[in-house]
Amino acid sequence: MASSQKQFPPQQQGSQPGKEHAMEPRPEAIIQNYKAANKLKDKVALVTGGDSGIGRAVCLLFATEGASVAFTYVKGAEDKDAEETLRALRDISSRTGAREPMALPADLGYEDSCRKVVEEVASAHGGRIDVLVNNAAEQHERRSITDVTESDLDRVFRTNIISYFLATKHAVAHMAQGGSIINTASVVAYKGQKTLLDYTSTKGAIVSFTRALALQLADKGIRVNGVAPGPIWTPLIPASFGKEKVEQFGSEVPMKRAGQPAEVAPSYVFLASEQDSSYITGQFLHVNGGVIVNG
Repeated sequence: MASSQKQFPPQQQGSQPGKEHAMEPRPEAIIQNYKAANKLKDKVALVTGGDSGIGRAVCLLFATEGASVAFTYVKGAEDKDAEETLRALRDISSRTGAREPMALPADLGYEDSCRKVVEEVASAHGGRIDVLVNNAAEQHERRSITDVTESDLDRVFRTNIISYFLATKHAVAHMAQGGSIINTASVVAYKGQKTLLDYTSTKGAIVSFTRALALQLADKGIRVNGVAPGPIWTPLIPASFGKEKVEQFGSEVPMKRAGQPAEVAPSYVFLASEQDSSYITGQFLHVNGGVIVNG
């Protein structure tokens, strides 16, 4: 895979959300020669922030495993990436027999938006959602806690954890025994990151949210787990960091490179699949290039 490279060309995007189509090299969203096994055949999956990065890779791999996929994106800023993902999903679904994929523009930091997205997906699939992947995120480097405004805090928390809570709140009404909720956290929830204080705080909240929700939904037969990626080459990186950090991105982990979204996506398939993970709930998978995590 191209992910064996140690560095990336220096680049920086001036705003968030980041744009996958503007990255060099483009992130790898599909594992070459992946052997599907119909692990998610006839399942309905909703992926937030599914237009690019890890979200795109998850959407495409879910579809390859037979799922009918819906995803959200930010209207305007992510239109081009969303169109690319939707085309790829249509191509896959034409081969698997899954239903028409859905691309839904939404600001999920607010309850009405979450409710509308969930209801639109459920109504298109007989009132059913089998898998929810909470994945939308943003981050902004700030040197000091004194640089974080109340508005900054509100925005990052709305995107990164409030959206997870609200999307889940409405989705569980459409989920039955065997359902799976998967939350995207980060290695920084476990080791910290001093220039991403608000982002790191939200990722820690996601870990606690996942563990508590797993206990609450265990009696309903709905599993709740998460993935805590390390340095993954996604649009969030050039949209968050300066050129020098981007150039060296991923070199600090034991494997000495950044991972690709395609290397993370199988963890989501594993957690979504009842045949693979029926006895796993309240847990996190650590796809991080060798960083040891205890806790």
